[in-house]
Order: sequence, then C-alpha cells, then structure tokens
Amino acid sequence: MGRYLVNFDTRELEAAECAFLVLGSGIAGLYTAHTASSFWNDVVVLTKRGIDDTATERAQGGIAAALGPSDSPALHYEDTVVAGAGLCDLEAVRILVNEGLSRVEELIRLGARFDRADGRLDFTREGAHTRRRILHAAGDATGAEIQRVLSSTVRANPRISVLENHFVVDLLIENGVCWGVLTYDNTSKKLKVFRSRVVVLATGGAGQVYRDTTNPKVVTGDGIAVAYRAGAEVMDMEFVQFHPTVLALKGAPRFLISEAARGEGGILLNAEGERFMLRYHPLGELAPRDIVVRSILKEIAESDRDFVHLSLAHLDPVRVRERFPTISQRLKGYGLDLTCDPIPVAPAAHYFMGGVKTGVFGETNIKGLYACGEVACLGVHGANRLASNSLLDGLVFGGQIVKHARFHAPQSVPGRAVSEGLEDPGGLDADALVGELQALMQEYVGAVRFGTGLEAALRRFEEWERVRRKEAASPELMEYRNMLDVAELITEAALMRRESRGGHYRADFPESRERWKRHIILKRQV
Repeated sequence: MGRYLVNFDTRELEAAECAFLVLGSGIAGLYTAHTASSFWNDVVVLTKRGIDDTATERAQGGIAAALGPSDSPALHYEDTVVAGAGLCDLEAVRILVNEGLSRVEELIRLGARFDRADGRLDFTREGAHTRRRILHAAGDATGAEIQRVLSSTVRANPRISVLENHFVVDLLIENGVCWGVLTYDNTSKKLKVFRSRVVVLATGGAGQVYRDTTNPKVVTGDGIAVAYRAGAEVMDMEFVQFHPTVLALKGAPRFLISEAARGEGGILLNAEGERFMLRYHPLGELAPRDIVVRSILKEIAESDRDFVHLSLAHLDPVRVRERFPTISQRLKGYGLDLTCDPIPVAPAAHYFMGGVKTGVFGETNIKGLYACGEVACLGVHGANRLASNSLLDGLVFGGQIVKHARFHAPQSVPGRAVSEGLEDPGGLDADALVGELQALMQEYVGAVRFGTGLEAALRRFEEWERVRRKEAASPELMEYRNMLDVAELITEAALMRRESRGGHYRADFPESRERWKRHIILKRQV
C-alpha cells in the first residue's frame, strides 16, 4: 500500500493556511466547525462535492436522545451497551448519552424543527431500544432537516469558510505531527495544500465499497484511507452494519426503508406470507439489526426469491402516510403503496462501526489530527451500532474535539512533502475497477462471511497491487484507490476475527468467544 496517491512537491503548489481545518460537511463536520468558531476565527470546511452531498442529508429514522418523560441516559446507556455486543467503550457511551441531551437541545435552538404531538416532542422507537426516544423531522426526513440547519448556520458564520469541490488526497505529516492536507480542487483541476494546526476528519463511512448500499456515491472511505496511509491507527474494521430493510425492486436503485417503519409496527413476511422474526428473537422486528439481517438472509436462502416483504397494511393508512411521506412518495414512483402493498426488501451495507482509532476527545495517534462521526472509531458503538445513535455520535464527539484542541493543538510545523515515481495510470478504467471491487466485497465480505471467501478476496487484492504503483490522476481513480485500501482493511480484520460478534458474522465460526472481547487495531508502518 503506497504512501501517496499522486506525484507532487508541496513547494510547487498553491497553498492556503488556517488554524482549524475540517474535512467533510455532514453533521459531524459542520457541528465541529460551528463549535470551533467560538474559539478560532479562521475555520475552514472542505467538502469534496456540495455542502449538502452527505449521508446525513439522507438519514431518515432520526436521532436518539433520552429526553422523553419515561426515559433516562442510564436506560439509553444500557441499550447502547447491549447492542454493542461486548465491545463498547463504556466511558465513550456515558459521554454519548449524557452530552447528547444538550447537543440535541442546541440543535433545536439553532432552528431544527423536530416533529411534535400536542406541543411536545414526538418520539418513536427503533430496533433494540427499550423506550421511544427517537426524535424525527418531517416524518422521515430527519437528516435533511439537520443538514439544513447546520448548513445555513455555518454559511452565515463569518468565521467559517466552506470550500466545495475540494477532494482530500492525502494528509501531510512531519515528525508525527499533521501539518496539513493535500487536496484536489475539482473546479480549477489543480492540487492545493492547506496548512493548519488542527485537522479534523469528518468524511463519513465507506458504504460504496459494496455493490448494495444505502450510502450516497460520495461515501468512499476517503478519510479512513488517507489516515491509514499517513500512519494513523484504524480499529474494528471488520464491523460493518448492514441495514435489514432496503428496497429490493428489480431495476430500481437501493433505497432505505427506515427502521422506524418497524418501530411503528411494520412486520416482515417471508415468501409464504408468514411473519417470521418472532422465531428468531423475542423482540421480533425490533431485534438488533445484525439479528434481523441474518434472519432475513436465512429466509431468503430457503425461498426462490432474493427479498422478503415489509408490510404496514395492518396499520392506519393516514398515520403511515403522515409518518413516512418521503418513503411513501418514493415508493409511489415505483407503483407501490406503503399503506397496503408488501414492499420487497433485503439487507444492504449501511454503516461502519470501525474507522480511525480515537480517544474520547477525537484525538488520534498523530498529533494535530482528529476524527469524528462515522470515519472515527472510539468504540462507542461496539460491534453493532444502536439505531439512530450515529447522528448523535457526530454531534457529541465533534464537540469533544474542540474541547481538546483548544489546549492541545500543536504549533505550526514548517512541513514539506514530496512524492515521486508513481507510474502513468495509462488507461485505467475507474468505473470498471470500482464495479469489480464492489462485486468482490458483496460476494465474499458481506453480512455472512467464510474464511475461504475472505482468503479469496485477499488474493484478489494482491493481484490489484499493480494499480497502487500507478498515479491516481483523477478524482474517480482517487476514490477507487481509497475504496481499495479500505476494502482490504475490512477483509484483513474479518479474517483475523475467528468468531461472530455484532456486525461481523463468520459462518465457519458462528459463536462469540470470550477471548475475542478485544479490538483489532491495524497500523501501516511509515
């Protein structure tokens, strides 16, 4: 695995400087920038497409917070730890469920319009939650509402500059200190250097390494890959969460059917029209996601279909339309009525529990480099994220970074970096390479894994080593290279973990083992 993606010499490139640099414009990145602006007057946010091209904007279900009258942080803590299957960092969970209350209240003060009933916040329930604690907006458009509020807040702040169409190519490190980033400006088509005392990765997950995913096209693992190449530790890469209910209609793109649809009473039916989840778990459709996913896959394997059905036909149709307007409208475009038709669904890659290893203040093993949101891994989600904790994670630990960086940001480093010797890419087809990688990951490193399949995938990665000797001369090739690096890390960790736990299921080692209550940490020697 090479250190850099392109040939360059920082002395020959246009350079800019700021005190606090955020990479990514989802909930984690924008909230971090917003908070940082109280202490720094030159905060810069770089995002590789538009400010609203994020996974946050697509989030449907909601954001979890123990604000209801029958709820408490202690109960939220317990649910999170149970779902995490023995691998949660308990201090991180404590911070999440307690700090999360004030962070959500701050979102409301900034203008977030969460749904209300009789003047009070309206909570729903999702899988593995013992209370109704999920706040939602516009029924099933929570992420879009949060993105709207944070985007407008950041754009209106004179202390924050947002630069769109800036792709992070690699981190720049000198003597163990991150002094900036190499970026590709997709408008000017030029490489640029950004120097900063603080660099925050908030680039999201890596769902696009799989053929079937709920993630938008921009989610290609960039932050994890650039951090790993720079010598940052990554952790828990084997734990990939697959969402149980994603539209599986022939000819239609994958589309998430929110977990809240089951929280409101939706049921899963097999090919015979039988409700099956209660055979697998006493919580039925509201069992932890990994259990629902494997149950669905078992039912699919025993049928002649590649999907099961989600049904809300027994619920009040008026309530269904009001609660899920976005999903209803999208399905209507495919000739389906959420209120009465069985909806074909199957699992798809959704969320990464693993990522860049951090402490509870977002700090990495590289001084000046921080990470938060889905790109980061501090163990708060353990082996299996509790539904709707992801948006809360971005808020809480973005704020934690600012607390730390105020007092621990390194002084400016007069760094220089040079990369030479990468070969001409010579006709590499990024689209074809991505398609081949996604198919490989879908087949061998999906929701159910076998050692033989993982070994076959690693052999294929070795054959692709030739690609790493070539320069990634376009954003598409840069994305592919990042996806390749992340996919190999996932596969390596999955082969190492000889047990099943949470989002990682080895059919050849189907039981959880006490001695595997530990984290796998990978680090590139630099």
